[in-house]
This record gives sequence, C-alpha cells and structure tokens, in this order.
Amino acid sequence: MLAKLHLLSPFSFDSLRTRPLFVLGGLGLFLLFTSAMGIATGAVTVSPNQLIAILANSAGLDFPWTYDARQEAVVIAIRLPRILLGLLIGSGLALSGATMQGLFRNPLADPGLIGISSGAALAVTAWIVLGGPLLDRAGAFLSYTSLPLAAFIGSMIATLLVYRLSTQNGRTIVSTMLLAGIAVNALAGAGAGFFVLLATDDQLRDIVFWSLGSLGGATWRAVFTTVPFVGLAILALPRLARSLNALLLGEAEATHLGISIEQVKRVIVVMTALAVGASVAAAGSIGFVGLVVPHLLRLMVGPGHRLVLPGSALLGATILVGADTIARTIIAPAELPIGIVTASLGAPFFLWLLLRVRHPGESGLA
Repeated sequence: MLAKLHLLSPFSFDSLRTRPLFVLGGLGLFLLFTSAMGIATGAVTVSPNQLIAILANSAGLDFPWTYDARQEAVVIAIRLPRILLGLLIGSGLALSGATMQGLFRNPLADPGLIGISSGAALAVTAWIVLGGPLLDRAGAFLSYTSLPLAAFIGSMIATLLVYRLSTQNGRTIVSTMLLAGIAVNALAGAGAGFFVLLATDDQLRDIVFWSLGSLGGATWRAVFTTVPFVGLAILALPRLARSLNALLLGEAEATHLGISIEQVKRVIVVMTALAVGASVAAAGSIGFVGLVVPHLLRLMVGPGHRLVLPGSALLGATILVGADTIARTIIAPAELPIGIVTASLGAPFFLWLLLRVRHPGESGLA
C-alpha cells in the first residue's frame, strides 16, 4: 500500500518524480536556507553578511564584514551547536522512521514501536524521582550527563528486550516484534506513571518539560556526544535501500532475491536504537518527525527507499530546525518546547492524510 501514497496529494508530483535528484537538491538547499535563518534569527539579530563573516573567520578565513563580540558569541556558543544538534536529531528521527516503516511494511510505524522512546521515558522519570538526592552530592559533570545517560540506557534496554522477545532460533519475527514492542511500551508507560505519582511538584515539572522535548540545552559537548551514534545510523541505513525495496514484496520474495533478511533486521534495529536513543537523550521526546516526514517524501518521490531514505534525513533535519526556530522566537523571550511545535505541525497533516485515504474501496494506509 506504500505505492498508493503518492496518489493522496492534491498537487501534481509526477513531474518531480521524474527528476528525483532535483527533489533531493532542492531539499538540500532548503535545509541550508532554514539553518541560516535559524542561526541569524533571535533576540540578537545577525545579518547574512555578518553570519558569513563570523563563520568564515572562525574557520581561519579573513572576511571584511564587521560584527561585534556579542554577535560572535551568540552564533558560535549558542545558536550554531543548537542548529547542528537539530540537524542531527531531525535527520536521525526521520531516517529511523522511514526505515522502520519499510521493515514493518506499514506506513503507520515509527521508532517508538520497538520501545525506544518509552524505555527512555521510564529511565528518565525514575532518575528524576529517585536520583535527585544523588545529583545534589554529585559533581558538575555527573549532574550534566546523568539524565541523557539514563535516557540512552533506558532506550537500549527496552530495544534489547523487544528484540530478544521477538527472536527465536536466530530468526526475528516482525509481527512478534510489533507485539513485543506494544507490551514493552505499555509496561514502561505503567512504570513511568508510577514514578510520576511519587514525584514532587518540581520533579513533575522536569518530567513534563523533558517529555515535550527541547533543544534549549544544546552545547558543543551534546553535539559531539550525539554525532557518533546518529552519524553512524545516517551512514548505515541508506545502504539498506535495496533490501527495504525487496522487503516490500515480502520476506520470502526478498530472500529469493538474495537479501539476508535477518542481517537486515539486526542492522535496522541496532542503528535505529542508536539514533533514536541518542536523540532522545540529547533533546527529550520529540514526536511526529519520524512518522510524518517519510510520508511527505513518498508524496514527492514515490515509495522507493533509494530516494525516501536520504530525502527523509534532509527533510527531517529541515523541519526540526525550522520548528526549533519557531519554538524559541514565537513567544520570546520565553521558549516553547519543540515537541509542541512538531505536534502542532505534524498532527494536522496526519489527519489530512487519513482523510485523503478514505476513498471507496480503501480501508486505510496499510
């Protein structure tokens, strides 16, 4: 049914599909534009010339355009790491979502199906409630890294549990993985709810803020910590495009085409867990990016993963950077959690998509 998605748009994407490289090039340019706007926009304004000069001079080049020290500090120390972290997280979430939809052969799938986000939420909630006294006596480094570390460990444990439950005799059953993911999500949700009941008002505020997601804590340390995990997934997952295209025909047919199905499943689960786990650890829970972005790409370029995967990475990064720019400027000097912005943008589109498929003879997306 993935092939039907390109028929859902009221616009004509046929001409774009004949020029897929044009679409990817356009997405790349749009990403550069959105990133530049995000760096230049805020309480301290930076003109395009000043932005170029700041970045060039930081790289050791000499540009004549003038800027003051405050503008340089804001760009280099605050906005640039925030934009880079948004690029990493947006591309990682969208690419993971597209890959999971291909693995499950279900356009409603997202990385949360295998328990990554719920495992992180349980670990973070437990750590906020139970780890507070420890943090009061911990050093600055431990206090800074404890929450992301808890989120990452929780996501890895949940993913490993789902994978082990769905694997028998060296064979991973996708339908069992889906059911195991539902069970683990429910169990983690119950555990998180229990810790919420034990939380104080301040702890409850921290839990809610984390669950809505934010790039407000972005630093160069967070960027360098996230790069290895998300970067590895960005490099590895697009290489599975041919295998995912074969999986659209079914596992038996893909095996006959020479695809090592079990190896593909393992790589997808591991890379998705690393990318989403690191993203959740760095910015909290951010919804709809991994679900909606692959749909947009299929509307543009069709169901083939050779274009959907890299396109999802580009568009996911663009959307998250744009959403973060909106989140930190729309009610300035206050800041909205980015999860509110992504949900506000993603939910109406998804409802529109559901309404578009309710034609006679169609029962849904999958």
